[in-house]
Amino acid sequence: MSLRIDYTQTQREIYRSMAGVGRAIRDTGLEESLIELVDIRASQINGCAYCLSLHIPRALQLGITQEQINLVSAWHECGDLFTPRQQAALAWTEHNTRIADAGHDDAAWEAVTAEFTEDEAMALTWAVAAINTWNRIAVPMRRPIAREQVPVAAGAS
Repeated sequence: MSLRIDYTQTQREIYRSMAGVGRAIRDTGLEESLIELVDIRASQINGCAYCLSLHIPRALQLGITQEQINLVSAWHECGDLFTPRQQAALAWTEHNTRIADAGHDDAAWEAVTAEFTEDEAMALTWAVAAINTWNRIAVPMRRPIAREQVPVAAGAS
């Protein structure tokens, strides 16, 4: 499979703006390890191998365990392997990534705000939206997996 269009080189202003969204999300104070878990879970759901190839190594560097990465797709079944805050973030990620399937309800919001302040919940929502956008660019453009970990723009996928 070969890259259709290198979106890092075309329409550069949009790419730079998306990278800026990622930086802004990280500047909110949400734990970077939590953002990486969100990125991994959404990328699993969306089948984005490229984003997984970036975010798994970053998550490991930030202290997410290999066991958590191995089991993140089954986090519901893992007892206390994930903290309540991580579980709330993963549930919110799944809910918003699959929004077309389930719609939205107050119970989902109440669950996330039980662990996050409203400001943090909004930052988390932006994080979910951003990774879903990156997935929706990388997958149709057939971005190949990152075999060598090279630094990329903060927040870029």
